[in-house]
Amino acid sequence: MSEAGSSGRVQPAQAGDPSRIGPYRIVGRLGAGGMGTVHAGVASDGTRVAVKVIHPSQAQDPHFRARFRREVEMSSRVTGPYLVPLLSADADAATPWLATEYVAGPTLNQQVFAQGRVTGPALYAFAAATAQALAAVHAAGVVHRDVKPQNVILTPSGPRVLDFGIAHADDDTRATRPGATTGTPGWISPEQYRTGDAGPESDVFAWGALVAYAATGRSPFGTGASDAVAFRVTSGEPDLDGVPLPLREIVRRALAKEPGDRPQAADAAEECFELLAAQLIQAMRADTLFTRAEDMITAVWDMPPVDDPAWPRPARRGRKPWAGMLVVAAAVIGGIAGGVVALMPGKPEGDRHGTSNASSLPASSGPVTSTPASTPPASSPAAIPRPSGTVLNTDAKTKAGTAEQSGQSTDGPPASVVSWAEARSARGEGEHEVARAVLRDQAALGRQLGDAIELAPRTVRFHASRGEVYLSYRLTSDEPGTLYAETEVAALMCRTLRNVVVGLHPELPYRTFVMVKETPGRDPLVTWDDDFLADARCTSADEDNLSRAGVGTAWEPDEQGLGQAMIPSTDSAEIRVADRATRRIVERTNGMRTELGTDRVLGNAELKMGFDPDHAALYTWSAYGSWNQRQVAAWADMAAGEACRALVRQRDRAGDAWPYTRYAVAQRDGSGYVMIRWGTARSLADCPA
Repeated sequence: MSEAGSSGRVQPAQAGDPSRIGPYRIVGRLGAGGMGTVHAGVASDGTRVAVKVIHPSQAQDPHFRARFRREVEMSSRVTGPYLVPLLSADADAATPWLATEYVAGPTLNQQVFAQGRVTGPALYAFAAATAQALAAVHAAGVVHRDVKPQNVILTPSGPRVLDFGIAHADDDTRATRPGATTGTPGWISPEQYRTGDAGPESDVFAWGALVAYAATGRSPFGTGASDAVAFRVTSGEPDLDGVPLPLREIVRRALAKEPGDRPQAADAAEECFELLAAQLIQAMRADTLFTRAEDMITAVWDMPPVDDPAWPRPARRGRKPWAGMLVVAAAVIGGIAGGVVALMPGKPEGDRHGTSNASSLPASSGPVTSTPASTPPASSPAAIPRPSGTVLNTDAKTKAGTAEQSGQSTDGPPASVVSWAEARSARGEGEHEVARAVLRDQAALGRQLGDAIELAPRTVRFHASRGEVYLSYRLTSDEPGTLYAETEVAALMCRTLRNVVVGLHPELPYRTFVMVKETPGRDPLVTWDDDFLADARCTSADEDNLSRAGVGTAWEPDEQGLGQAMIPSTDSAEIRVADRATRRIVERTNGMRTELGTDRVLGNAELKMGFDPDHAALYTWSAYGSWNQRQVAAWADMAAGEACRALVRQRDRAGDAWPYTRYAVAQRDGSGYVMIRWGTARSLADCPA
């Protein structure tokens, strides 16, 4: 396909083009190439898609159809934030087709041609994101086979890799003929030139060339006749002058002549994220740390949004009537409130002691436990067991309504998509701390709400002259529970900003937060506009509730504490308490197999417990990685209750000689360990059921 593929400008449809393909209405063309045509399509909900229709000559080949069907099935399993996902396909249609999300933005090739090479922290973000995308592709058993600048889109949220495993669906046939190659000269590995073989190592070679091209604006093997480029790839050394030294070594290893000498894509991604973390620390401040790798990309990536007026626009919708909806303080943690603390990905447990490039963010506000006045539907992503505590209630109001109650002026136009577009990313220490606190708290809330809501590409923006902080987000469905999720997000945004701006940075000019909903294929919509200084609902809970919840200025678990807990204890009382509590947790976990969907009996190999004497804390953690978010929440509630009761009962027996009063529950996921529940064990009444 052409580089316009999933992101180009819409061109008029041509004679003979279909008006509909599968469930999509066709509104024009995005490109064409030897494999077929890419049409611009619109789903019934307004989502923009790129529909790729295979050339009729390919459709007549039974081997090609079988190969295409297999590639579609494999690619449907590939997901990741830096990929363009496959949405649907029909390999059995008279003319096979597939549909991917439409992503707007220039290709790397176009960007370098128009704006020059990629520099600074954005280059490290580009290298890390594209390596992570290939790691996701390889983990699903797919080989991209055509990594090149034309297949990387630079979107406002980061780079996105196109066409994994499908653009060359007949590679198996070509690979059986030694010397046959497929791909673009300069982006083909030495082994592809020699034998036609293309495996994950070939993608890594092309990735190394891609990063060198982004850094220098030129191919590391030059240009010219195809055979001359092939000779330099197979026999010459890459030209890496201009690639920053920290990146040059990993790029050089990726461009090794022998496939076995190259790093795996996952290892390359981890190295690049570590380099990006170092860049962020230098650019911001020494204690700037992030809970997720994606947060680092967001912090440095600044690609303006683009749109194509040729796409049909849906009818504008007015602002949602929020009156009457309950706004509650965000219950980030089901039984015991807390936050998300992700440890450095990819490190074994024994390497988690001492200093790391990733840790918990410095606390500023923290989420608040709450009990909603009414329970959301069981099908709602927010229908998760919630704790008792302080309620941030009454219905949501606009900034104008709140200002009228407080006697302040409402002069000036209200927040709009125009003012949101004028807003910018964080500048200066204070704004960066505000952005970090919002991202941290919203990430924690996102884990509680499951898939109901996600932060949008531009996420946190600032409009200093208007005194507004913007949060952009997306809903994943129109189910009723997603509206409840929006009120959760607004409540937490209100509280976070009040605590950080008033408590830590009163010099900042901000007093209003604005929420903007971004929906693919539709105009952005301002859904919330409130004064977090004047609105009494944003005030903090009393200190006792904060302490009991484990948030704010109270203790929070961290990677050092978990690392200490992973060191075997020699204290007989600690061993006895941990052994008894672990056996109880293992027993109850296996008794919950139906609820948790566990595929086997778990034991001490997956469920563990240990003590952090420096912070008087008992940690419980699970290394079982097949639970979904609701199952993790259910297990963590149970484990937190058992840990809490174990501490209380031992203190009742030993009195003040027993030093441990805190507990935390952690779960291992793809990015390390995440803190799920924590709190203080004062009495059995404080413990989750």
